[in-house]
Amino acid sequence: MKPVSREGYKFRQDICVPCYQTNRNADMRPAAVMDLAQEIAYWAAMELGFGYDTLHVHHIAWVLSRLHIHFEKPLRWRDGIRLYTWHKGGSGLFYLRDFELMGPDGALAVSATSSWVVIDERTRRFVRPEDLPATLALDYEVDHAIEEPCPKVVFPKGTEPEAAGEHIVTYSDIDIVGHTNNARYVVWAMDCLPLEVALAPMKDLYINFNKETTAGEAVQLFRLRDGNAWYVEGRVDGKSCFVVKMEY
Repeated sequence: MKPVSREGYKFRQDICVPCYQTNRNADMRPAAVMDLAQEIAYWAAMELGFGYDTLHVHHIAWVLSRLHIHFEKPLRWRDGIRLYTWHKGGSGLFYLRDFELMGPDGALAVSATSSWVVIDERTRRFVRPEDLPATLALDYEVDHAIEEPCPKVVFPKGTEPEAAGEHIVTYSDIDIVGHTNNARYVVWAMDCLPLEVALAPMKDLYINFNKETTAGEAVQLFRLRDGNAWYVEGRVDGKSCFVVKMEY
């Protein structure tokens, strides 16, 4: 049974928030939103003819590069929610996909915009749009959950982040593409925050995925507070693999 249905150019999935996607306060965790978003994105792409299986035949795969999530209001354990996604076309190397998550009252609770790239599974290098198989017809609709794509995220100029620990990439981090799943980086980042901050309602999350990480790698974590925003960066051998900005 397909978990998604189509409404025009949008794909929809109805979900009841399970306990394992919530925090101590029974609020849905930001990383759980990312879990749901990537799953419906896979299904929607498959229905449009450019999903995981179709690309895998050509030894290529979708990889999330940037993501901005805006939280209107918290979602809670046992809430019945409705998730929408749609493909917005390309911009340079990026392919854009937006999301909207409606709460149990039918009002908008979460909106997001994401930027994806295609990589060669063998070389791990980007595949340019003109080099994609001609059979991949990337139909799209220009409609915006968030109009501006996620920007580049860096520590503010003149600031010095503090060390926040180390994470060794292990079994539970790795996904079907063979690298750390995008939602895991947000889990690592939020584990770097004081508990009272992590439990507070988040307003916006911006994340850039700069370099993939794989099993056994040691990721050095650094954090910085700037007003109501917290930044966390992960580095491997001194090179940035991700940077996230969380606004509260």
